[in-house]
Amino acid sequence: MRIVVDANVFVSAALKESSWPGIVVRWVDQYGGLLKSKDTEAEIIEVLQRPRFTPLIPSFFLDNLRRMLAAAELVVITERVTECRDAKDNKFLELALNGRADVIVSGDADLLTLNPFRGIPIVDPASFGRSQVP
Repeated sequence: MRIVVDANVFVSAALKESSWPGIVVRWVDQYGGLLKSKDTEAEIIEVLQRPRFTPLIPSFFLDNLRRMLAAAELVVITERVTECRDAKDNKFLELALNGRADVIVSGDADLLTLNPFRGIPIVDPASFGRSQVP
């Protein structure tokens, strides 16, 4: 499965491991398929390094995240998107479109409202988790 995971899912997983976002991140870690672009990778790292989050995030989570991002498939963005009401979220739509993603997992209402995006489902972490965890 080719999957785009929004930065907010990683933040939520880092803050509460026993949550649906935590389940999503563990699933991606176990089964792979994570897609990234230069912009999405930079945002994920930048958000998790914000001063308000750093004291709350276990170092092992960041180590695992760096490993997961290193293993993720880097997608070159050739087709731009401007369809999200929050322009900062277009990078995740671009990644999904250019990377031929099977799904986008996000907790962001600005993305979820676009479900499906050009045939790509956009689901919240709980919906993804329920559909993938036996």
